[in-house]
Amino acid sequence: MSDPDRANILAILNQLIDPRSGQGLVDAGLVQGLVANRGRAGFMLEVAAADVGLYGAVRDQAEKALAALPGIERAQVVLTAAAEPAQAPGTIRVRKGAQLSPEAVAEGAPKRPAAALKPAHVRHILAVASGKGGVGKSTVAVNLACALGQLGLSVGLLDADVYGPSIPRMLGLTDEPVSVGGKLVPLQAFGIKAMSIGLLVDEAAPMIWRGPMASSALNQMLNDVNWGSVEAPLDVLVIDMPPGTGDIQLTLAQKVAVSGAVVVSTPQAVALIDVRRGISMFEKTHVPIFGVVENMAYFTDPASGAPIEIFGRGGARQTAEALGVPFLGEVPIEIGLRQACDDGQPLVISQPASPAARAFMEIAAVVAEALDRGDGQKPAPRIMVVD
Repeated sequence: MSDPDRANILAILNQLIDPRSGQGLVDAGLVQGLVANRGRAGFMLEVAAADVGLYGAVRDQAEKALAALPGIERAQVVLTAAAEPAQAPGTIRVRKGAQLSPEAVAEGAPKRPAAALKPAHVRHILAVASGKGGVGKSTVAVNLACALGQLGLSVGLLDADVYGPSIPRMLGLTDEPVSVGGKLVPLQAFGIKAMSIGLLVDEAAPMIWRGPMASSALNQMLNDVNWGSVEAPLDVLVIDMPPGTGDIQLTLAQKVAVSGAVVVSTPQAVALIDVRRGISMFEKTHVPIFGVVENMAYFTDPASGAPIEIFGRGGARQTAEALGVPFLGEVPIEIGLRQACDDGQPLVISQPASPAARAFMEIAAVVAEALDRGDGQKPAPRIMVVD
């Protein structure tokens, strides 16, 4: 979008009045993450949680104003609740120079509240996480979701990596989701339902959001999407988490009834350090860990058939054993796997006989059993996935 076009859009939005301050929306700082390209325009309207009901009409006015612009075929304004400024749960106050014991840290660690919820008509939520980026977490999430679907489960896939959404490319999705009855309808691909912030913005547009905005976006993609119904409930919603242990991960762990987490890593020692951090976060927030997956475990020499351990091998298994969590399996490096992701054709669908696809299916079978055992009051086994 050129600068004059952007200035024109901001000027039009500033003509709409903030009911709280009496200023224009732009002057009041309520227009966040403005995007306008490919015939689409939209932004995040972030307000205090107590004021969400007050701004419904403002959101509608903003959408009408954007839709009236020349060249705009679809307009969408996402109304989100800003994080409360109060101290975050799990925060420990310590005087300067005071010593903090391990017991105090454990006692003060953030815990999932008893009222943790899940989206309507969704039986299980499975988080696929990694302590660092670049380990193939999204690749595992996509193929694991498709593999669970191949096992007969009704599956949804939520791309929670709002800063680097890659699920649309990996599933070959280009259409924009529509809203029906106040809720977005997820797109369908290879028998699974999918939703991603990448479906709402341009692929090259940077998501310059602070943590509370990203957490609000996750909350909306969880609860304002029609994942299932009474007639057709969703068996499992797979969430592709952003790497690390930041705001989005904490929001999910504390506020959502996650059935279990899978942690992904490569065999490298550097990646395994971050795996330990990720597992520790889930344990402290009482999220069951189903196991660890080692991705990029080895590459098979085309000439000799011998495994070439580019990043080492077995580190994830050893880490899982040391931490007392299950090891789910190892996924080899394959040119076909990389190509399948780029082409939007998940490997378990396009090349089911390949070694990596078979590994994903074996992992999915173990995860499906863990989800089934964890239903009801009995806690599920811990799962960690390592790339």
